[in-house]
Amino acid sequence: MKKRRLVMRTTILVILAAAVAYTLYANLTKDNRMKVEVGKKAPDFVLVDMEGEKHKLSDYKGQGVFLNFWGTWCKPCEAEMPYINNQYNHYKDKGVQVLAVNVSESELAVNRFAERKGLDFPIVIDTDSQVQAAYGIDPLPATFLIDKDGKVVKYHTGTLTESTVREFMEKIKP
Repeated sequence: MKKRRLVMRTTILVILAAAVAYTLYANLTKDNRMKVEVGKKAPDFVLVDMEGEKHKLSDYKGQGVFLNFWGTWCKPCEAEMPYINNQYNHYKDKGVQVLAVNVSESELAVNRFAERKGLDFPIVIDTDSQVQAAYGIDPLPATFLIDKDGKVVKYHTGTLTESTVREFMEKIKP
């Protein structure tokens, strides 16, 4: 009886120790998992927008791309959308494009959100989270600034102000 209890306790202890070790390892190496580095070429992808048009990142070569990952449920994302929209309308004819990548939500939810906010820029949905994984996105909102040559100039997480969006677009304007 005592031997069986000792074996059970030891087994539980080993499982707990393994879980703690994995958690520590995952947390200590999460910064190393950043898949997209500043100064390197941005991973190419193809996603479809709300009108059924395909958007391939490499098709924007020669233009700056303001690549924003967001969700309708994300309050900081919601707060920055009007600023992105305002600056998009100012910079779209100056060689800066916005691609807003929604992270796996339904087309209905995204359409309602875009209509309510009056968004003009292309919105694509990453239905299978492959682009989100390729870019190592966590947490939202996350923004990548990509220059005319397809290289990442800056990575930013957190809410953007209108002046920050303007500054970022100015930075990637060809």
